[in-house]
Amino acid sequence: MTPIHDRFTPLQRVLHWLMAICILAMLFIGVGMVSTIRPDYLTLVSIHKPLGIVILVLGLIRLVVRFKRGAPPLPAAMPVPMKLAAHLSHLAFYLLMIGLPLIGWGMLSAADYPVVVFGVRLPSILPHSNSLHSLLWNAHRTLALCFFALIVLHLAAALLHALVRRDGVFQTMASWRSGVGPDASGDR
Repeated sequence: MTPIHDRFTPLQRVLHWLMAICILAMLFIGVGMVSTIRPDYLTLVSIHKPLGIVILVLGLIRLVVRFKRGAPPLPAAMPVPMKLAAHLSHLAFYLLMIGLPLIGWGMLSAADYPVVVFGVRLPSILPHSNSLHSLLWNAHRTLALCFFALIVLHLAAALLHALVRRDGVFQTMASWRSGVGPDASGDR
């Protein structure tokens, strides 16, 4: 890992915000898929599968960049439990960003459904099994709900840092420089 800096790199920030858009779209598409049996279902599925693979690839790239570039340090004045929560939530994010698409791909493989991304049929990663498909479907649904809850907590923490604590944590990932917090004055 390279030396730590006061902000995430431009590549890290672009990956973060691009993935945020993709993941939120994916979650709402997923909710739409499980709540309809209309013809819209097939359209949603045709978006959901390749978007999941895009998220998987972006998540892997993001993980490599994170290992290589590191992360800005958390403020020294931040309580230890908050630091622990930040580290654990980031670990959970990476596990879900990579794990959910893999589980979805495995689920489709177990059901013998093709995963086609940009016209390329991806290989099955698991053998055909109805019981495995059911298990993975339930895991995928449950983990997606956990992911949604984690996103809500993440947004709440971002707002806490940006509006209440004003400790510069929010500015490390903001794609703009704000006049709020230690980051604005160059301290950090």
